[in-house]
Amino acid sequence: MVETQKPQESQELQNAVAEAVRRSQDYFTRTQSPEGYWWGELESNPTMEAEYLLLTHFLGIGDAETWRKLSNHLFKTQREDGTWGQYYGAPGDLSTSIECYFALKLAGTPAEDPRMVKAREFILSKGGVPQARVFTKIWLALFGQWNWKAVPTLPPEMVLLPSWVPMNLYDFSSWARGTMLPLSIVFTRKPVCPVPESAAISELIPAGKLNGSERPGLKHLFGVSGAFWLGDRTLRWYNALPWNPMRRMAIKRAVAWIVEHQENDGSWGGIQPPWVYSLIALKILGYGVDHPVMQKGLEGFKGFTIEENDTLRVQACVSPAWDTCLAMIALEDSGLPADSPVLQRAGEWLLNEQITVSGDWQVKAKDTAPGGWAFEFANDAYPDIDDTAEVLIALKRVKLDDEQRQADSIKRGAEWMLGVQSKNGGWAAFDKDNTRSAIAKIPFADFGEMIDPPSADVTAHVVEALARLGYSENTKPIERAVKYLWAEQEPNGSWFGRWGVNYIYGTGAVIPAFEALDKDMSNPLVRRAVNWLLSHQNEDGGWGESCASYADPSLAGQGPSTASQTGWALMALMAAGELKHNGVKRGLEYLTDTQREDGTWDEPWFTGTGFPGYGVGQRLKKAPQPGDQKFQGTELPAGFMINYHLYRNYWPLMALGRFKRYVERGVTKSTEN
Repeated sequence: MVETQKPQESQELQNAVAEAVRRSQDYFTRTQSPEGYWWGELESNPTMEAEYLLLTHFLGIGDAETWRKLSNHLFKTQREDGTWGQYYGAPGDLSTSIECYFALKLAGTPAEDPRMVKAREFILSKGGVPQARVFTKIWLALFGQWNWKAVPTLPPEMVLLPSWVPMNLYDFSSWARGTMLPLSIVFTRKPVCPVPESAAISELIPAGKLNGSERPGLKHLFGVSGAFWLGDRTLRWYNALPWNPMRRMAIKRAVAWIVEHQENDGSWGGIQPPWVYSLIALKILGYGVDHPVMQKGLEGFKGFTIEENDTLRVQACVSPAWDTCLAMIALEDSGLPADSPVLQRAGEWLLNEQITVSGDWQVKAKDTAPGGWAFEFANDAYPDIDDTAEVLIALKRVKLDDEQRQADSIKRGAEWMLGVQSKNGGWAAFDKDNTRSAIAKIPFADFGEMIDPPSADVTAHVVEALARLGYSENTKPIERAVKYLWAEQEPNGSWFGRWGVNYIYGTGAVIPAFEALDKDMSNPLVRRAVNWLLSHQNEDGGWGESCASYADPSLAGQGPSTASQTGWALMALMAAGELKHNGVKRGLEYLTDTQREDGTWDEPWFTGTGFPGYGVGQRLKKAPQPGDQKFQGTELPAGFMINYHLYRNYWPLMALGRFKRYVERGVTKSTEN
């Protein structure tokens, strides 16, 4: 039998958990907005501030006070070694450091400033601008600091391709298509916005380095990458023709698409990249900053910026729907009554946020009616499946006044989820069957994920939601999903985390989904997952995993303990029947011991994932090695990591609440290994 707790220890632990739950519930009760939602900061990396500063200069609206506050934040996030990074504790990243350096110079910081000297030394030690990612070179080319010839091109004619033709706009992920289409306009016009000589960064380009494009190495030249490189050469030739018969029509169609996809809050897709590039593309085509579309876009940034302590920082996205449904689930798990005014306000707000209009997802799910939820306040074009699953779990357990409306909303949401299940049985984030992996090899794709394939974590959340709504494992969609999940399990027993860091997140999603289906937790495959989690518990009783595990899988499950990752591990272990295991006791003690007096936890570490940096967005069968085209070091130059500031609070409350609920229900068994 597994090691279990002693009776006296058990009672002391229950008391400590009850007190921690009370504090956490009080925190969420007092921080709920009057409208009913919760909304925590979404922290990413300092390119957000650097690019916002550069955007304001390109649009001609930069002002000294805004730039000063942005600069203050950039210097605040600079490390002692002069670098800037992609996530807390990461090694310095070349491209991030270049963008911050350039923005600071443009804002008036002299190159002789000791902080700039340190940054410059690091940048040059890594090869300078020629070694930067494509997106960084695009920003530099916009201001005459890099040659447009050295940037891969994309044709706006892609918008004219029907959805059944390979490489059409909808073969790309939702976030990629919203970024690439406006950039295709930028690439055709190749604008250069002058900067003062004092802002030039020629010192970051090593002497003798060609400011031009390079062909792939011999080992890649004759493969898919080589074919795309040749395609890029052909497109450059086509762009140089004096007469392009389809260009005018393509740009007209692209502009119409861009304008139609602007959200009510002024953003595009609710995220930074398509937003800034859409504004840049429209500016190039003659849209002044006083145009209603431009005004709306610029005004919308106010809802994404945070000004405090003489600094200004820019969020890449906002997450109120995600924060709200997860906070609701945590409060429900921890015993807040279903008819609590706190839960009712949140539930009503979520009902009002359900999306009932068409979106891009219908290109591949034509017969599916809308009914999902988006991540943000406003993103009707892109409801996401993960949010929808968690919203349905939250709504199922709250008691609202209009029960019929609540039931109809849940039914519509479940039907939408079922309609966007992919062929392999899994669910992706936004689209159905968005899996054309060759796209990740285009020269443009050296940052972020270009497609949106199914993932184990989203699929597990959907399975859990459907199970809680009464769908049995014998229904065809769940049967296919469970088969997909077993196929995705790693040999060591864990599951890859696409949208959270990393294997702890994936495993923490799958096992509770299996519990919701009432699966046999003595299954050897489940026991393998349990053993993996227990073997990766830290000495302090918590669990942690660094974002670096995306670059180096040998680091899976390793890192300083965090409240959110400890919550994920505990929920998986308890779902697997390990309520009385000493490892669970130690994990719960870690949470109760590290909770602050105000009911919150401290967590500087990044445990959310935007892009692992693989291009394809899914686990790789074989990790790239140095010299391989998609290899990245632990600085994750192609990745995008997130610190959700409420993760540190609702995930541990969820775990503590579930322990409390299990105990109250008399669930005390511990499964044999």
